Amino acid sequence: MAAPQPAAAAPSGDLETCGLERILEALKLLLSPGGSGSSSLQNTKHDVLLETLKSNLSALEAKFLKDDQWKKLKVLRDEIANKAEWLQNSEDITWSFTSQTLLLLLSLKETMTRLVADFSPDAPNLRTPEAAPALSPDTLSVSQQKTVQSVLQFVVTLGVCPYLMPGVGVPLRYRTEFGAVVQDVVCLEAAPHATRRLYICCRVLLDLAQHASLGSLIFCRHFGDIAAGLCQLGFCPIKRKTPAPVEEVLTEEERTLSRGSLRDILGQVYQPLAVRELLILQGGPPQTCTDVKTQLRCHTPAWLRRLCGQLLSERLMRPNGVQAVVRGILEGAGAGAAGGSDAEATAADWKKCDLIAKILASCPQQSLSPESYYKDICPQILDLFHFQDKLTARQFQRVATTTFITMSSERPELASKYLLQPMLAPLHRCLTTAEIPESDMVPGTILVTEEELSRCVEDVFKLYVVANDPLPVLLDALLPLLGVLFSLYCFTKQSVSHIRSLCQEILLWILVKLERKKAIASLKGFSRLDKAAPSLHPQCQFRAAMHGGIVITIKETTSDDEDEALYQKVSSEQSQMEHLGDLLSHCQQCGLAGDFFIVCLKELSHLVVENEAEVKPMPSCYTSLLELEQYQALLIEDQERKLLVLQLLAVLCERMSEQIFTHITQVVDFVAATLQRACASLAHEAQSTVESQTLSMSMGLVAVMLGGAVQLKSCDFAVLKQLLPLLEKVSNTYPDPVIQELAVDLRIAISTHGAFSTEAVSMAAQSTLNKKDPEWKAEEEQQTSYGTSTEVAQNCPEQEQDPPRTSQESTEPSTATSQPPRNVTTQQFQEVLLSAYDPQVPTRAAALRTLSRWVEQREARALEEQKKLLQIFLENLEHEDTFVYLSAIQGVALLSDVYPEEILVDLLAKYDSGKDKHTPETRMKVGEVLIRIVRALGDMVSKYREPLIHTFLRGVKDPDATHRASSLANLGELCQRLDFLLGPVVHEVTACLVAVAKTDSDVQVRRAAIHVVVLLLRGLSQKATEVLSDVLKDLYHLLKHVVRLEPDDVAKLHAQLALEELDEIMRNFLFPPQKLEKKIVVLL
Repeated sequence: MAAPQPAAAAPSGDLETCGLERILEALKLLLSPGGSGSSSLQNTKHDVLLETLKSNLSALEAKFLKDDQWKKLKVLRDEIANKAEWLQNSEDITWSFTSQTLLLLLSLKETMTRLVADFSPDAPNLRTPEAAPALSPDTLSVSQQKTVQSVLQFVVTLGVCPYLMPGVGVPLRYRTEFGAVVQDVVCLEAAPHATRRLYICCRVLLDLAQHASLGSLIFCRHFGDIAAGLCQLGFCPIKRKTPAPVEEVLTEEERTLSRGSLRDILGQVYQPLAVRELLILQGGPPQTCTDVKTQLRCHTPAWLRRLCGQLLSERLMRPNGVQAVVRGILEGAGAGAAGGSDAEATAADWKKCDLIAKILASCPQQSLSPESYYKDICPQILDLFHFQDKLTARQFQRVATTTFITMSSERPELASKYLLQPMLAPLHRCLTTAEIPESDMVPGTILVTEEELSRCVEDVFKLYVVANDPLPVLLDALLPLLGVLFSLYCFTKQSVSHIRSLCQEILLWILVKLERKKAIASLKGFSRLDKAAPSLHPQCQFRAAMHGGIVITIKETTSDDEDEALYQKVSSEQSQMEHLGDLLSHCQQCGLAGDFFIVCLKELSHLVVENEAEVKPMPSCYTSLLELEQYQALLIEDQERKLLVLQLLAVLCERMSEQIFTHITQVVDFVAATLQRACASLAHEAQSTVESQTLSMSMGLVAVMLGGAVQLKSCDFAVLKQLLPLLEKVSNTYPDPVIQELAVDLRIAISTHGAFSTEAVSMAAQSTLNKKDPEWKAEEEQQTSYGTSTEVAQNCPEQEQDPPRTSQESTEPSTATSQPPRNVTTQQFQEVLLSAYDPQVPTRAAALRTLSRWVEQREARALEEQKKLLQIFLENLEHEDTFVYLSAIQGVALLSDVYPEEILVDLLAKYDSGKDKHTPETRMKVGEVLIRIVRALGDMVSKYREPLIHTFLRGVKDPDATHRASSLANLGELCQRLDFLLGPVVHEVTACLVAVAKTDSDVQVRRAAIHVVVLLLRGLSQKATEVLSDVLKDLYHLLKHVVRLEPDDVAKLHAQLALEELDEIMRNFLFPPQKLEKKIVVLL
């Protein structure tokens, strides 16, 4: 039998009088409920359904025969029925009902098509262009759309789903309770054949879907069922056991038509919807399932699984197919639309991401080769990184990174060629090894745009840092580009840039994940110790872009001023060194910073040797000018390298903390490098005082380790034995007998694994620790000497000895603070007091910190001498070294916390004195002490409110501008903590701020006055409307005055910040947040 054709067009006169309302009324009549639903028995539900369908069909025929207004619709339906080549009446009432419904739907489509064809809208009125255009006559209202949707649901439920084979789609009985009733009511033995019924319904629904309005209603809800029916009609294998009648068997033409229709609708609908429905049809792998629907999908026929896999591969190979597959899987996983409310939960499901990654990484059978597949798919995978919507971007980013990792692990060569190289292409263009075309070598030419560079850095951050899977192919792809990334990082440190943190995280990540040798080689390239390492092309430079990003351009022609060019080069190299130090400060825990520091020390030792074995001057007669130039160039390069190493070591020593070495091997390497440099200096008779001190310190460090500061194992002694040849060389050649003896004793201690240790080793260890903390002197007398004789150790094996302190314990104030206080003897106290006047800065600062720690621990001996301690701290305030006067400031603050009444008065007098008594720097240091006291007192500061405020207000009138600014800063800090206690003096404070902000000649003082207002509003917050109620208007006028008339931009910025604080306070005051609270009262 041929495929059913759409009904022919009825006469125009009939169509003109037959409107959409009449057809929709007929459809409503077919859907009207009937019968009695009071019984809950299953057979009664079957009977009620059949009786309802019969009565509705009879009611429709009665309408057609009796009502004259329905005759036009009857004529149209009959004409369409005559054109339709299928059996409309059957013993199965469900098929008769479905046939009549299909005829009415075809009538509806024909009527809508004809109405649109006859529609001619009026010309728009130019006087009212904002008026809406005339509505198309085939437009369905919301209620009409609901009616059509209900009819379509009946058609699919009665005419498609019951005739699907087991395993094809989700059966009706497991969808709804009504579906289970329908499945049992349908009579499959009655004519026409079940396959023919399915074919008729699918063809009619596809015919209806050709109309745009009806098509959206059909495919939105029933695409999966129609696709399942077409799969069964076109691809199900034919089992020819018993030949069926000719009219009940589909012809090959009809099967071919079904296959073509399936591919047509798959190409027309929203692709994620097609992917989702095909995945549902395909089902999951055979497994133990608890869900009913999953159980059914586990029995999907093999032919349908193969077909769905083939169709899914075709979806994937289409343009934007990757995005369609990803959206289809994610939206079908219960997350709604991609980026919806549950998108964050879906993004956290790694299993779905792994599933999608495996699907995308697997080459389908339709592809010619894996390389051609990767060539088509990889650009789409890269596009998954670049979505703007945050939630969608989060989902797609996780899928993209997982796919990247999967492809890179399965096919690293193809992933490198089609994924990594395109992603890293902007950085490859500006490498030293890149060949830049001559057309792009014009100065000012943009090699990499702002968008390309930002996108490249963001993609690298997502793939490397976020995914955090250090595959070899990923590390090898990024390794040559680290020099460019470091140069970009240095450029971003010069100004504000959104990619600065990304560059820093990328560099830190890969330096940690790389092999240590490769990481050290990269750091040598960053510091220019290895000039052969790939870096930024010498003709390229970074430049700020228009939209806040960075572009890479060809360098402009430099000026002829050689001094300016040299200055730019030196300053650039210095800043790169500092940025490298900042970067390495984050790599101390992993040991990379310590290893690189040792490499630099070894490089310094090599330079010492090379310096002594320097090339002799060439004879006066040169063979050519070229050789002379080459000789001069070598000398300059050698000097530059020496300066570079010294500069690098200086930066590392300044940036790195004392925890730079994380294990014994690094300490041993450090000592070995120092010994090698000392031996090299001795060999060339170039000994210096600095090298002697360094040698003593390094050998003392070994003595500390052997003295018990570190628990050494047998493997540690194996590492320490590397020092034996160097120690022997020092003991034989060094001129100082003390160092010679110490070297011999250290060799003995290392060789015996610490079993024998002389007194010289113990003294060297204690001397090294004394340099770190003078408090060690107090403990020296209380500790047992370590290893003075092996016989003592053998005679007293059970004697408990206090373990010596490590250098780490002696340098951490938190550890010392947490220890229980002990009695300090007079001798110990006097020694520390004398050390506080030591001319050596480290000794003086350490003594001050020890005194501060005793005050904090409430040592009785220290508290008895509070006046002497105060005098010492105040005298050291005037010291020029930062470490000394900061330690003194801390000591005064801690002492004031114990005796605030006695000490605060002296400090205020010292702060309020003039220039003739104390320098401005000393007064500012006293001001810092006062602020620390205010912070320490907390709520108790109210007791000293009057002297503090009066002192700071008098300081605002000081002739020195620096002191005025300091007083204002202290006043702001105090007012921020007074809260409601500020009320009695609020007018004085406000008048002072207004006068200073408007009249002071120094810009720093005006900035400080405005900043006080910011601190005041920020500290009071919502209390400002109560505390500052009388002066709030004056402060507002002051801020507006500053914003309008103040020439200084910083002061304007402070004023703007204060206005924002005030705006937030007033908004919360006028519109307080609504609290949804429910008061529950319990009546007893």
